[in-house]
Amino acid sequence: MDIVLEIFDTFLFDRLYAVCLPASLRSHVQDVSEDATSTFSSMREMPTAVQNSSRFFRLKPSQYAYMSAWPRDSLWRQGLSLYLITWLFGFVIYFVGASLSYIFIFDHATFTHPKYLKNQISLEIRQTMIALPVMAIFTAPLFLGEVRGFAKLYDSPSDEPFALYNYLQFPLFILFTDFFIYWIHRALHHPKIYKTLHKPHHKWIMPTPFASHAFHPLDGFAQSVPYHVYPYIFPLQKFAYIALFIFINIWTVFIHDGEYVANSPIINGAACHTMHHLYFNYNYGQFTTLWDRLGGSYRQPNEELFRRESKMSKAEWERQCKEMESMQKAVEGDDDRNYGMKSRLQKKVS
Repeated sequence: MDIVLEIFDTFLFDRLYAVCLPASLRSHVQDVSEDATSTFSSMREMPTAVQNSSRFFRLKPSQYAYMSAWPRDSLWRQGLSLYLITWLFGFVIYFVGASLSYIFIFDHATFTHPKYLKNQISLEIRQTMIALPVMAIFTAPLFLGEVRGFAKLYDSPSDEPFALYNYLQFPLFILFTDFFIYWIHRALHHPKIYKTLHKPHHKWIMPTPFASHAFHPLDGFAQSVPYHVYPYIFPLQKFAYIALFIFINIWTVFIHDGEYVANSPIINGAACHTMHHLYFNYNYGQFTTLWDRLGGSYRQPNEELFRRESKMSKAEWERQCKEMESMQKAVEGDDDRNYGMKSRLQKKVS
């Protein structure tokens, strides 16, 4: 995350902190003179050396990099910056990914499903807007630890711990995170915590892409912990980490898009995850079906989901609703969702 932080510092935060927390020349020069690693300009008596986050690119800092009471390596500045980046980055990926999926992939016939909620997309977005800034509070310290050098992130591919690790790190990351997310997700379905923490995400029986990040904040953070813990335990190349961070957010959108492309016994795609939203106690995995199979919680998606004529048929929806209502009653008790005018929606089903 130090690469992302350097980019934001260069193009946004240096000037922002210089304006909001300016440093007097006297105090600034005094602070810098105590730092033996800094160099000075004979013209302005300002430090001219800023440590780069990667050897593969160099961003020239502007004058604003030296004009704040909080220099770039300030613990408080880095913590606040990483919080804002986490919030902003999550916001952008969510809206861009969910919007593109909604326009080009999501099947809008879902709107007429009997279990589609009244004003559902607005509710999904609202829940996400509540969750993201709170999740960022818990996530930023983990990013801060990475930036301060406590994680095992490495810069150059030549620094890999052994041959082929630059390739193996991707499947290892998927297997590690998929395993722990499976058990965290399954634990969130425990009756003592489900209604408080995980039910807000299960409000969406027929989710849209905008449900992808619509969690209770603690639920969303809990399921993200394995992603952040991994680089503290195992080596991970910096650019690979950024790519994986983007990938997992996009993947979260894809498994909520309702377009059942991957009829795979291995991949936990949108069809598998739809089974989870419909029937609650199945398919807890994030990327694969491996841990569901080993844990006895795998449910193969119905074949009808992969044929459009049956996927959106009245008979299939009635069958889904009947079983879903039985499972929902057992898991949650009375259903407090607002499905709107059910009779009108039913008439629209072909």
